[in-house]
Amino acid sequence: MRLLQGNSDFLINLMSSSDEQLDDSPPDSVRSLASVPKAVVGRLSLYLRELQIFLRQGSETVSSIQLGKVLGFTDAQVRKDLAYFGQFGYPGIGYKCAELVGEIKKIMGTDRQWSVALIGCGNLGRALLGYRGFHQKGFKIAAAFDVDVSKTDSTFEGIPVFPIDDLAKIASEFQIKLAILAVPAVAANEVAEKVSRAGIKGILNFAPVTLAGGEGVSAVGVDLAIELEQLCYSVVKEGSETAKVRSSNQES
Repeated sequence: MRLLQGNSDFLINLMSSSDEQLDDSPPDSVRSLASVPKAVVGRLSLYLRELQIFLRQGSETVSSIQLGKVLGFTDAQVRKDLAYFGQFGYPGIGYKCAELVGEIKKIMGTDRQWSVALIGCGNLGRALLGYRGFHQKGFKIAAAFDVDVSKTDSTFEGIPVFPIDDLAKIASEFQIKLAILAVPAVAANEVAEKVSRAGIKGILNFAPVTLAGGEGVSAVGVDLAIELEQLCYSVVKEGSETAKVRSSNQES
């Protein structure tokens, strides 16, 4: 199983105050997607989000300075990140928002609709089934699965819930290529194996455990407790630096 960078790693990069840390060695020319640093891919999603906001606000073009400013990046960083994938800017104009949105969607593979399976219909799973943001980004939760027979053969938020043993059959029928795991940590690896055998190629894992196995499957982990740990680190670091500045000012 290929473990991809999760949100926690993105937070570490985004919280870095040094431009050098964010540089990620920009390419001299366009490279293969396999050579693109994971942090750059993470920022690409942020650029897409902000470009869509610019579009909704009526902006047809945006400069690298404007795009970097809303995210706390330098304009040079924005240009270097985008240069991994091609040349999208226009002299004296900047970037055409709609055009760049389309290009980033092609790069990310979100220029099409993806059928998704959600596995685990507990509190978190049901909350995810009701989340409308997936559909807006091109992800359709086509089916849900659970081991609890009292939850199967029913629907939730209009989405059918099947027994987990039907995963391979339903995944083939609905052409499901992505899965969201909202199961307990002790069951996550066993479920991930079933996902792999069902021919599903990508897993978004909400269980607080690192997945193992599954040849040809990519996985991203989302651990909300770790996200809070990273946030705490940022707050503590900021507080420590502020205290040092105050102490230095008092001494002088």
